[in-house]
Amino acid sequence: MPSFKTFYRAAILLLLAASCNTTGSYQPLADATVKSEPSISSTDSASIAGVQPGTEEYGNIAENSFVGAGEHPLSTFSIDVDDAAYSNVRRFIASGLTPPAGAVRIEELINYFDYDYAPPQNEDPFAVYTEISDCPWNNKHRLVHIGLKGKNISTESLPPANLVFLIDVSGSMDEPNKLPLVQSSLKLLTGKLRAKDKVVIVVYAGAAGLVLPSTAGNDKTTINRAIDELKAGGSTAGAAGIQLAYNVARNNFLTEGNNRVILATDGDFNVGASSDDALVNLVEEERKSGVYLTVLGYGM
Repeated sequence: MPSFKTFYRAAILLLLAASCNTTGSYQPLADATVKSEPSISSTDSASIAGVQPGTEEYGNIAENSFVGAGEHPLSTFSIDVDDAAYSNVRRFIASGLTPPAGAVRIEELINYFDYDYAPPQNEDPFAVYTEISDCPWNNKHRLVHIGLKGKNISTESLPPANLVFLIDVSGSMDEPNKLPLVQSSLKLLTGKLRAKDKVVIVVYAGAAGLVLPSTAGNDKTTINRAIDELKAGGSTAGAAGIQLAYNVARNNFLTEGNNRVILATDGDFNVGASSDDALVNLVEEERKSGVYLTVLGYGM
């Protein structure tokens, strides 16, 4: 059986001089101040395929200031891998638009690429790779690139999975690069499932509903049939969908397993609780129960 790559790849580009002037002193960027993120005009939004005017929101990104290594010798970062910003930025540029500052997440642009790192040796849980180069815009500074490569773990060695596919079937998903692509993606994942894995399908549009109850991973015909029958239409009651998905995940909880909700969507929720804070609080609270969330973005 082919190996399943559990690839914890975190590539951190330390922009030591990202906003330095030619004298090397720190000068904050104008966009780094704590102010409202520049919004995209209705005209610009409408020109981006699949984006409704005024529906995109991005958080403020405050640039890190310089600190003395003697006083602050420790730096920490997460080893999860996010790379969605690359496709999002590419979408704006391909549409002839400047991406909003909050959409440009440097670490996600870097993590988009596969650096072909060798896996760790012996009992080491991960391998570390570093590179140092000159800073192109200030020769008094250096750029440091750090990469982590986790172990490759075979599929059969993984714990059983309790997966809830939470699928956005609202009207905006009715495009070739959205719901049809979600269906193809989930079928590929279904093909990797084992008999000890369980799958549930929950959908949401104007309301949330259970499409497929907990089903063994080796019953691929039943799972794929449920995926094929999905249709798009309606508004986006994502908050209700997440609540239902978490409830189902807890009902089928595996004590020694991977309990996870996999959300496939093209954007923001517009029915029910939809603020960033409310959704973040929900996810953080549910994480305490041992049920985790993975979000897949489509339509970029």
